[in-house]
Amino acid sequence: MNIKTRPTFTPEFRLECAQLVLNKGYSVREAAQAMNVGKSTMDKWVRQLREELAGMTPKAPHS
Repeated sequence: MNIKTRPTFTPEFRLECAQLVLNKGYSVREAAQAMNVGKSTMDKWVRQLREELAGMTPKAPHS
């Protein structure tokens, strides 16, 4: 029986991905393709970094 598990990404990798959009001028779609992650995942990481940079506290992750 094959059980699919979601990949886990380090905080450093997530930051690097989000910085492609915020600092390097990539679109979310371009950054997602370049880093081989889903567009919605990249959207979430970019949104989280924007909130963090704006001084908002991050939400606790859902388990």
